[in-house]
Amino acid sequence: MPYEHTTASTTPPARYGDPVLYPTAVQHPVMLPAELPPGVEMVTLPGGIRTLAYTHTTPPAVPVAVQPIPAWAKTTALLAPTVGGGVAAAGFGISYAAPGLIAMTEALWAAIALIAAGVIAPALLRTTRRTGRGTAPVQHITQNISASGMFGRASGTLNNR
Repeated sequence: MPYEHTTASTTPPARYGDPVLYPTAVQHPVMLPAELPPGVEMVTLPGGIRTLAYTHTTPPAVPVAVQPIPAWAKTTALLAPTVGGGVAAAGFGISYAAPGLIAMTEALWAAIALIAAGVIAPALLRTTRRTGRGTAPVQHITQNISASGMFGRASGTLNNR
């Protein structure tokens, strides 16, 4: 027990600097409040000790003037949910229209195939007729039609060459 203190002995134990047995008094320099630099104040800590500390001064609150909301901001705020709702409705409608759109694309491809067949078939028939008959003369028929007045009777002539 190296730190045991007995009353019979007149010699203190060798514990120099021990704050419990022999507290050393530290003399802090005393500063007048006028000598403190700006931002430094004397404060009391939660343990009761008074010390110097840097403090932050908050600037005084400036009252904010209430300004009316501009008309364009109100319009934009009202327009945003409307546009969003329109986009949502369009997506909903497209999801229901998708089967019909697929059927329409198939019908359009069928129409394109029909038009292509209508263009290609006569060209193929012309080439096969010429080669099949040999050198037959081509017959030209001319028809002249004339009528008098808007609702008059029409008459015409045929010329075979």
